[in-house]
Amino acid sequence: MNTYSRQPIGFTHGNGVWLWSTEGKKYLDGLAGIAVNTLGHNHPRLVKAICEQAGQLIHTSNLYEVPLQQKLAQRLCKLSGLQEAFFCNSGAEANEAAIKLARRFGHLNGEPNAKILVMERAWHGRTIATLAATDSPKAKEGFGSLPSGFVRVPYNDWDAIQAAQSEHPEIKAILLEVLQGEGGIHVAETEYLHQIRALSNTKNWLMMIDEVQSGIARTGQWFGFQHAKIIPDVITLAKGLGSGVPIAACLAGGKAYQVLTPGSHGTTFGGGPLVCTAALATLDAIEQENLLVHALEMGDLIKKILTTRLQPIQNQITIRGIGLMLGIQLPVACAELVTLARERGYLINVTREKVVRLLPPLIINTNEASDLAETVAALILEFMQKRSSTS
Repeated sequence: MNTYSRQPIGFTHGNGVWLWSTEGKKYLDGLAGIAVNTLGHNHPRLVKAICEQAGQLIHTSNLYEVPLQQKLAQRLCKLSGLQEAFFCNSGAEANEAAIKLARRFGHLNGEPNAKILVMERAWHGRTIATLAATDSPKAKEGFGSLPSGFVRVPYNDWDAIQAAQSEHPEIKAILLEVLQGEGGIHVAETEYLHQIRALSNTKNWLMMIDEVQSGIARTGQWFGFQHAKIIPDVITLAKGLGSGVPIAACLAGGKAYQVLTPGSHGTTFGGGPLVCTAALATLDAIEQENLLVHALEMGDLIKKILTTRLQPIQNQITIRGIGLMLGIQLPVACAELVTLARERGYLINVTREKVVRLLPPLIINTNEASDLAETVAALILEFMQKRSSTS
């Protein structure tokens, strides 16, 4: 179906942060499959693990125990501080599970019409329910009427949350990203997250954090919320969890523990042996290659270069993000930068029309990170100079 405005390029193979097109041209991948290729391309640990598992067992279904799924669940719960995991195939499905969990939590706690507090600029997926939670008029166009039960407030606005909880006593959960990826790389303030955690405790709400893009070491912590030293009740994961193999998870703990029970939710493909092997190999590589610290170091390097090189237009731009989840907001729409970068051999992205988004693989090295930052800065300066001279 004609559902994508694809760029005129395809790839045959990759290695590290590099991709080669069908025409033999080499590209630095500054997008990592939209924060998916955690370990870059052709990582030997990941390739070996997938090949070995494919030769043993790919799928059996959740009618039976899946030992590798249990192992992965234990690993993720230990890393996150939560207690149980539901595995599925995509970020939207993980968020669907979280939405269902919140609704059921409401029923179990005397609120059959439970509502979920969500944020402006949020992105939680393209299924009907997650689209309702998402704040994108363009993505919603032509798909009404969407499910009700969501109350939207501005991001990083504590007063708005207090007003909403007074006006909507049916609220039983809050769903937010600690770094809004599709929304323009906006970062939640630490005090704001602490206030939400405290209010959720007081009001008996579920605090649910969408870590689909920010999770699995991208920000220099296993999960973005760990920068604020809190523990939510629900976490959703996908993208980087399998380094390109489709696996997602909804983790639950605290008040959310055992809300979903046999028969209340399920999946055919979720958490099979092959995808769990990929996820376990990804977690092993992150730990053994010290990629948590590395992501912070490379992110700081990129931000330092961007800040220095873009000093001539510092009053017109904003650089945001943590670790290797970075955005540069321009004052004007700048989608053409994607084409300009591709023509020079660099793959980047623009979201919310004005934000250049950088999400390179966590294995990017110092030279590659410097190269990416220098090139992006040069392109932005050229772009802004051209806009100024023609205005």
